[in-house]
Amino acid sequence: MKAQKKLFGNGIAIAALSLLFLISACTPTNNGNSGMLNNDAASAVYVAPGEYDEFYGFFSGGFSGQVSVYGLPSGRLLKVIPVFSQDAEKSWGYNEETKPMLNTSFGFIPWDDAHHPELSQTDGETDGRWLFINGNNTPRVARIGLSTFETEEIIEIPNSGGNHSSPFTTENTEYVVAGTRFSVPYPQKDVAISSYEENFKGMLTFIKVDDEGHMNIAFQVLLPAFDYDLAHSGKGKSHGWTFFTTYNTEQSHTLMEVNASQNDKDFIAAINWKKAEEYIAAGKAKNIPGKHYVNRYDEATHTATSTLVNTVPVLTPEDCPGLVYFLPTPKSPHGVDVDPTGEYIIGSGKLSADLTAHSFTNMLSAIENKEFETTIQGVPVLKYDKVIGGVVKKPGLGPLHTEFDDKGNAYTTFFISSNVVKWKVGTWEVLDIVPTYYSVGHLMIPGGDSKKPQGKYMVALNKITKDRYLPTGPEMNHSAQLYDISGDKMKLLLDFPTVGEPHYAQGISADRIVSKSKKFYPIEENQHPFKALGEGQTKVERSGKTVHVYMTSIRSHFAPDNIEGIQVGDDVYIHLTNLEQDFDVPHGLAVQGARNAELLVMPGQTETMLWQPQREGVFPFYCTDFCSALHQEMQGYLRVSPSGSNTPLKWSLGEEEEEL
Repeated sequence: MKAQKKLFGNGIAIAALSLLFLISACTPTNNGNSGMLNNDAASAVYVAPGEYDEFYGFFSGGFSGQVSVYGLPSGRLLKVIPVFSQDAEKSWGYNEETKPMLNTSFGFIPWDDAHHPELSQTDGETDGRWLFINGNNTPRVARIGLSTFETEEIIEIPNSGGNHSSPFTTENTEYVVAGTRFSVPYPQKDVAISSYEENFKGMLTFIKVDDEGHMNIAFQVLLPAFDYDLAHSGKGKSHGWTFFTTYNTEQSHTLMEVNASQNDKDFIAAINWKKAEEYIAAGKAKNIPGKHYVNRYDEATHTATSTLVNTVPVLTPEDCPGLVYFLPTPKSPHGVDVDPTGEYIIGSGKLSADLTAHSFTNMLSAIENKEFETTIQGVPVLKYDKVIGGVVKKPGLGPLHTEFDDKGNAYTTFFISSNVVKWKVGTWEVLDIVPTYYSVGHLMIPGGDSKKPQGKYMVALNKITKDRYLPTGPEMNHSAQLYDISGDKMKLLLDFPTVGEPHYAQGISADRIVSKSKKFYPIEENQHPFKALGEGQTKVERSGKTVHVYMTSIRSHFAPDNIEGIQVGDDVYIHLTNLEQDFDVPHGLAVQGARNAELLVMPGQTETMLWQPQREGVFPFYCTDFCSALHQEMQGYLRVSPSGSNTPLKWSLGEEEEEL
């Protein structure tokens, strides 16, 4: 690798260039298109009361660890879906049913950094079944069911550090992928950081998704110790391949802003996963240590379980010729995006003035003719001039991410010059440029990374919002800006603040989800082990210092609503079944002194709160979700006696009283 280095400049030059870029970010240019709101903008985004938005937009929450759902074009926040972070509103990660979802090999981890939502696809089109999202910090991938808008599964990714190039799907959701951002020692062990080149490796993971959405690690691919940044899978003619950007091909481990910007070109790693399947079938994979948890929520029992898996199958390029190729691409690429035909692979080199499109056809030809520059740890490096399909010349500063419409056009974000550039796929001519406010990262077009983009709107996801909204102290929420792309010119319609830091978003027409939406959970299908499917099944049971309360809720009372005989030091499990069979009628439960969170129980569901009373007394509980005109009357009491007391365990509703 050292012989391969081509110095781009010293640290002073890089610092000066960075300063120029930052200045440019605050003074966006527009090349004649102001992008400002016009008189028609308000009517273009107006959704009348009682009417629905045309699209769902799913936005990553970044450091919030969650996913937020917006209606487009209105920009209305519809829901926040808890995924990797505890959420007191919905008791996610607090109630006994969902705690297992946050288990990892490091223990219970109630937070992560969620970057990239990705919709499931069938034949290259978004299908409205599932949404996947990555956990970047403790490597994980989650799957959200779009009939319930709830997280149904989280799988941990071993042998990785920083799960950034994730969880992009293949054309039929055969796989979602997870590439390590940080190379780490392989196997993980105590080594000197200065031994980076000798002991560190990069790992790319392919996660198999079955027909029910269940995820399991199919295989991992062991690669050189680069940083693997983003990914997208092929489609159409390139189906069977997945492409990952890499940077830090210098294999630096300190002062990365200088030392990882030396080479003129880094790489796109092209993985032939069809070939990988052949090698797996031929027994080429080695099972290596890779402890990880697979956490699944069961819709029947309304309960999550955790399964520990200890090994993973790993393929190495030296043992598997034709599995991986490196495509040289201009320096420090971020996004890698595949056009709807599957022919062009767009590499966005952050420190390049040009935007490079690699040709899949040319790539196959270069492979067939063995047109290699060199080989790195068993991976052939294809010749740059043999794989190029076209170049968009000097469209902006700091290209990051590209998506596509249904008319053969591409749209690329430029972080440093704070704009979005529209250009023609195949002719490489710039068609339009609009400013963003400010420092745009990713963009989203509904279906924009699929074979059949739905187009119409483009959303820019901006990092800086100073002067856009009323000030809220030293920090302001990030900004999403909605553009109309139905015509020749992009038109700014709306901007709205977002939850957390939305690194990326996915959009889909509402008709692909609405028909699948669950209204309630049929009570007769409830298989929770502590369910009470009617007030006649409510009871309280003691076993030593453990008490189980089988409770129900319905407008507008709990059963039972008075419980006595609980003692200081007991573990009290309150299992609340919501008996409602009506859409949008959840019930909540809060108990004074509970050291976790409320419950929020959907119609037909059962959820469990662990309450551990610390002192004697009589403590109220009540419904936290407004459910009827008598919501305030929906309450009860828990009597707590001293530990070891003779107070009998009894419960009641109205005049009726039960005693153990």
